[in-house]
Amino acid sequence: MNLLCTWITIFIRFLVYSEAYEQLPVSTFGSTTNFSGSGVQYSGNVGIPYGSNIIEVSHDVANQYKYVVRFEGPATGGNWTVVLWNKIGPDGLLSGWYGHGCKMFTLASGQYRYIAIDEDSQGGWAAAPGVSIPVDLQGGYASTWGEFDFGSSINSGWSGFDVSAIAAQNAGLSVQGMKICDVLTAICSYITKDAAVVHNAYIRSLAGVGGIGGNLSPGPVRLAVTIDYDASS
Repeated sequence: MNLLCTWITIFIRFLVYSEAYEQLPVSTFGSTTNFSGSGVQYSGNVGIPYGSNIIEVSHDVANQYKYVVRFEGPATGGNWTVVLWNKIGPDGLLSGWYGHGCKMFTLASGQYRYIAIDEDSQGGWAAAPGVSIPVDLQGGYASTWGEFDFGSSINSGWSGFDVSAIAAQNAGLSVQGMKICDVLTAICSYITKDAAVVHNAYIRSLAGVGGIGGNLSPGPVRLAVTIDYDASS
């Protein structure tokens, strides 16, 4: 009976999370910044004050936001650290992942955390076991990444996401498992530990290839992120 109740609870939580946003949220973002540039140099919304376009919310109000990322802790083992950043840093350059994290939290085994991200935001997150994220020689976050682009103005409101091991591989550091799935379309991108299995995701040899990951038409996005993902589990 306890097992049945547990599965019912998980199913109800999934249904609530997958619903489109319906009403004004409890927590609000900061003011938005105007977009500029194009291509890799495109700068969307980084929030005013900087980083206020990325906020943590509780699970019971997560469906009230348009773009939401749910992080699920590893099935076993100790705590992991997760840090999120904007692609464009506070200096206006492509430096967001060089120590300019907007949100950092600890994720315990089996724990869920919900992050809401504002319209026209581009950035990523890194996750690693322990209390910090490994960095490369230049100070950039160098574990497995998740990358996002929500409601891009330059792309007519389309969104995208992917898992990437490029930063970790370029630094010669460990590649952690991570899986990202869009709940509404079932599109997934994942990499397992040491890049043993790669699906619809970026590794160093694919760095110059475009279009990998999820490409989503305009509208709400619900991403489910599994940390320390193992394809056999």
